[in-house]
Amino acid sequence: MNNKGTVTLITDRLILRKYRIEDSKDMYKNWGTDKEVTKFLSWENHKNIEETKRILEYWVSRYESDSFYNWIIELKENNEAIGGIEVVELDTVKKACEIGYCLSSKYWNKGIMTEALKKVIEFLFKEVELEEIYAFYDTRNVASGEVMRKSNMIYKGTFRNFIIRNIKYDNISAYSITKKEWKDNL
Repeated sequence: MNNKGTVTLITDRLILRKYRIEDSKDMYKNWGTDKEVTKFLSWENHKNIEETKRILEYWVSRYESDSFYNWIIELKENNEAIGGIEVVELDTVKKACEIGYCLSSKYWNKGIMTEALKKVIEFLFKEVELEEIYAFYDTRNVASGEVMRKSNMIYKGTFRNFIIRNIKYDNISAYSITKKEWKDNL
């Protein structure tokens, strides 16, 4: 493994970069308080912008670690921050990680999250030299599963009454992709 930390990644429409404290306004407005976004996530809507700032202060402090991967998703066309994508758990022994993401509901169904996820997968396999990437989603959030499928991740199964990081879900599906599977799809 070759930890690099959160480095800026560029796609056709997006800039994936480190969070900054001044992103608090966009985060709060675009997805931190969007009930459509948070209803499937492990965290609740932000109560106020101060809470958003505290979260960002914590994340910014973690960028000193080369094993911390957490990107804000910014639109190139207007430099608006519209979501985030992160390595939720990193297993250095297995050279594997879990990915999590969220996106402002105003930007759903435009291929944005698939574009971001594909870029992060590429970075984690090519630069960090991981061997497997996996993700989970609440089965009621069908669009999240579509993002995984469109990113060439492979369905592994559905778990009922599943608890992950002390949060209980009715049904959660798992997807993953190995470095070999990713290379085979290039």
